Amino acid sequence: MAYLFDTDAISELLRPRPLKAYLAWLGNLSREEQFTSAVVIGELYKGAYRSPARRKHLNNIEQRILPAVTALPYDVATARVFGQIRARLETAGIILPDADIQIAATAVYYDLKLVSGNIRHFARITELKIEPILADSRAGAE
Repeated sequence: MAYLFDTDAISELLRPRPLKAYLAWLGNLSREEQFTSAVVIGELYKGAYRSPARRKHLNNIEQRILPAVTALPYDVATARVFGQIRARLETAGIILPDADIQIAATAVYYDLKLVSGNIRHFARITELKIEPILADSRAGAE
């Protein structure tokens, strides 16, 4: 199984003390199983440019994150999946941010399991497979 990492799943790795259980799980994955979305990379860049430690965060993105995962594009094929998901959610009265649906659409299109700490949020997207390791690691750390 291959995985698409959400923004919080990547950000966790840049913390001074990342969750040990999450790190141990990640250590068992090959580089070829690790993906993210261009949308996630955009969110990371947004955070870096808003930070007073801009240079440090930009360096982390470019020197640590980008070499470690394959960033998948948000293109016409994933946009179509986005439209299907968004229409179904809106019909059901469920509103999620476009960026989250774009990230989910990327995972669905490429048949990847999403790694996120925000399980309840993404669970509303029925087409999406979710890996709960980050949420489980947070719960176990309490």
